[in-house]
Amino acid sequence: MPAELKSTSQGRTMVLAISNPDNRNALDPAMYAAGVEALNVAETNPEVRSVILTGEGSMFCAGGNLQRLQANRQQPPEVQARSIEGLHSWIEAIRTFPKPVIAAVEGPAAGAGFSLCLACDYIVAAQDAVFVMAYSNVALSPDGGATWHLARMLPRQVASELLLGGEKIAAARLHELGVVNRVTAPGAALAEALALAERLNARAPNALASIKELLNEAKDTSLSRQLAAERDHFVRNLHHANAGIGIEAFLSKKPPRYE
Repeated sequence: MPAELKSTSQGRTMVLAISNPDNRNALDPAMYAAGVEALNVAETNPEVRSVILTGEGSMFCAGGNLQRLQANRQQPPEVQARSIEGLHSWIEAIRTFPKPVIAAVEGPAAGAGFSLCLACDYIVAAQDAVFVMAYSNVALSPDGGATWHLARMLPRQVASELLLGGEKIAAARLHELGVVNRVTAPGAALAEALALAERLNARAPNALASIKELLNEAKDTSLSRQLAAERDHFVRNLHHANAGIGIEAFLSKKPPRYE
């Protein structure tokens, strides 16, 4: 069966499912472009308020296809470089996407599959989900923003354990470390992610977009610049129609219906 990224709609949420059943949902370069395209479509569609990234079946993603990587060793280095650039375009698209992105994880999330989770705004994982950066197990170094995300999310010693040692880490431990947001019963990750998405979908899209942008910039800027950015976003959102809707709904104790 072909490797593909399947797109479906669940209300106001787009669900993207990594599907490569013959290779444990391993990633394929065609998926990278499909992922970027899907997010571009979702960004311009006001009916889409959030996106969930998941794996088809009982596992999230095995990461890169080692047989393809072995074949690429016989090709010029530029071949693999282009492939990684495609993955990185998808990672950046997730990070900069102005709407919430939730990873719903069942089973293993390995290598670049783990990196895709780290790029999302939320991670919902089943109790038996396992995360691993196994690059060093096959004499490779990470890609997909793994070092960037883990260095910011975890103490150096824990990041070293995962990246240098290729150690597996359970969803429960990542939850304790603040990387995983919700832990569910096996088989329930997507349902919990959809419930979370629906709660986010009820909030004002412009406010969520501002919060995502501010969070993305916060760790790489000075306090004074961040304060200025917060001021500008606040003023812009105050004068958006949704602020009037939200404030009036709060004062009248009624649920808001944002544009």
